[in-house]
Amino acid sequence: MMKKQLRIHYLQHVPFEGPGSIESWAMVRGHSLTATRLYAGQLLPPVDHLDWLVILGGPMNVYEENRYPWLAREKRFIGEALHNGKTVIGICLGAQLMACVLGARVMGNHCREIGWHPVEKTAEAAESAPARFLPDRFAAFHWHGDTFEIPRGAIHIARSKACENQAFSFGERAVALQFHLESTRESVEQLVHNCREDLTEGPYIQGPADMLTDLNFFRMINEWMAEFLDGLATVG
Repeated sequence: MMKKQLRIHYLQHVPFEGPGSIESWAMVRGHSLTATRLYAGQLLPPVDHLDWLVILGGPMNVYEENRYPWLAREKRFIGEALHNGKTVIGICLGAQLMACVLGARVMGNHCREIGWHPVEKTAEAAESAPARFLPDRFAAFHWHGDTFEIPRGAIHIARSKACENQAFSFGERAVALQFHLESTRESVEQLVHNCREDLTEGPYIQGPADMLTDLNFFRMINEWMAEFLDGLATVG
């Protein structure tokens, strides 16, 4: 049986945070990949023109609509995608936006979490269909200072020592990941260059050398991301 070609659309908030390994995964699998670059004023497509919506990260906060007016339009679009049963994947800021759209609070975490830190699945993850496509415990890349509450009706599926709410799923096709599995060495270099002011002293903040030296970390997270996306593709 021929696999369905997916129409994947991603929302990009800043020039230096792109889709990373998701782009190569889509290309190899033969899926189409389009983008709305919100920072450049591009218009959002009709929701019925896509199968998957991927919401990328960014340095802004979900509540900064006065500074970034397009956030209000983006939230409505995310809500429409969720309401229409699309596969929705939120990463970092994208996960926080999903939480916000679903009625949960987004706020500052008790500390910043930047670099390579372990994540583990929760006991509740056994009740989540999308969570079965993630390893039980793995090292992920992080770069965030905010966190979210778990929305009503969602399942808390992952945590870390620095941040209790690392991921949730909503239904069978919507997943919010505070951490990054799509990051490449090049994308982390861009974060270091553009967000260096975040690299203050802290128990869960690594320096650039610790983040960039071991290429095996990037290889592993990109493999896990591919397995996760392949799994989601089997359910829509």
